[in-house]
Amino acid sequence: MKKILFSVLSLLIITIAGAQEPIGILKQGHFSVGGTTIQRPGTYDNSKFVGWAEQEETGQSYRADHAFVDYQIPAGNKPLPLVYVHGYGGSGVCWQMTPDGREGFATLMLRRGWSSYVMDLPGRGRAGRTSATSAIKPVADEMFWFDIWRIGIWPDYNEGVQFPKDSVSLSQFFREMTPDISDHKQDVPVLGALAKRIGDHILVTHSAGGFPGWMSAMLNPEVKAVVSYEPGGFVFPEGEVPEPIDGRTGGAAGIPVSPEQFKRLTEIPIVLYFGDYIPETPTKNLGDENWRVRLQMARKFVETVNRHGGNATLVELPKIGIYGNTHFLMQDLNNDELAELLDEWLSKQVSQ
Repeated sequence: MKKILFSVLSLLIITIAGAQEPIGILKQGHFSVGGTTIQRPGTYDNSKFVGWAEQEETGQSYRADHAFVDYQIPAGNKPLPLVYVHGYGGSGVCWQMTPDGREGFATLMLRRGWSSYVMDLPGRGRAGRTSATSAIKPVADEMFWFDIWRIGIWPDYNEGVQFPKDSVSLSQFFREMTPDISDHKQDVPVLGALAKRIGDHILVTHSAGGFPGWMSAMLNPEVKAVVSYEPGGFVFPEGEVPEPIDGRTGGAAGIPVSPEQFKRLTEIPIVLYFGDYIPETPTKNLGDENWRVRLQMARKFVETVNRHGGNATLVELPKIGIYGNTHFLMQDLNNDELAELLDEWLSKQVSQ
């Protein structure tokens, strides 16, 4: 029986390894971090039953507004872990999987020795318990996001797009989306709480996760570098905020912070990555237009950081010969190429 079991396990290992070598994981787990606790006054009555959905709250507590963190530390890991922060409408899943079943970005970086801490921010995914009062209703919006995220102009895919074009993958992609029931007031505090718990780290942010990433870097000395994939918001020193850039999806405007705060961004290496299908001039296509104004603001942000003595780099992928990337670069068909690009940057910029 033991021989049969050993043979089955050996076959399973070989099958799982397949084209990919197994990854040695030194430690893995998950935890909640940050958050609030509401305590109702009075004494809890153990004998009183009101119902399953509704409760008599007297004397009871309610924990909420925390982040959920899923972590993996590979054998032979590099000293600084990567903390992954997702954007609007999703969760940390975007870093852990791809719609067509290839390895997720965090796994690709694990293969390169980078530990991962993948967050679900408050009110999203596995951190859905919130103190914000909200109502959730189904909103048919998938075609809108198909356009906004530059997969194409519904129902057509962009020419040369690095996104799988089969219906199953598209369905898997949309099913990653999650309700956003947070008021976002705890996004920055939970990043700070994580910084205090794990110590020095590198932030890797995406889209709407970009703004809390800048704030965390300014507030927490444990942040040693920032990598941001198509961030949606930017900070500037007071008195140096650029004029807002008009656009069909609301445009883009910088957020002022004190010069002392902004100085912190000049003391760490920063890199921003933007994908394809972003025009230089206004267009009627909402997705193209949405990222046109944000790319322009990103250029101003990088220029400002460097003018103040910083080390910020903006990588527009088509300009270095990498084409077809959507807004979800980390899940695109060439995510392994982008992981290699990031690994090279980290190896040059971050002390190990």
